[in-house]
Amino acid sequence: MPKKNPKELIQKSQDTILVDFYADWCGPCQTMNPVLDMALDELGGKIKLLKINVDKHPQLSQQFGIRSIPHYVLFKRGKILWRKAGIMTKKDLVQALKGFC
Repeated sequence: MPKKNPKELIQKSQDTILVDFYADWCGPCQTMNPVLDMALDELGGKIKLLKINVDKHPQLSQQFGIRSIPHYVLFKRGKILWRKAGIMTKKDLVQALKGFC
């Protein structure tokens, strides 16, 4: 995704966006990177990925109530459709997101 204000992207995008709240030092976050890529590929690019580093955007993390990472929030036109924290399998992630494509 282009480098823009993440909050603006979330609120104004017509696309369905999966926001990955993460930190560089977070082991489980690193573990989930290939899982996210594979799951979104399997969904045919219908859902866009936006990664938000909680250390660089603490106010955004606080606004969306992010208390643990990794944390995933699915948005469409600024509305939260789904959210989940923690590690997931590719199968579970695809299954959860499929209904929103």
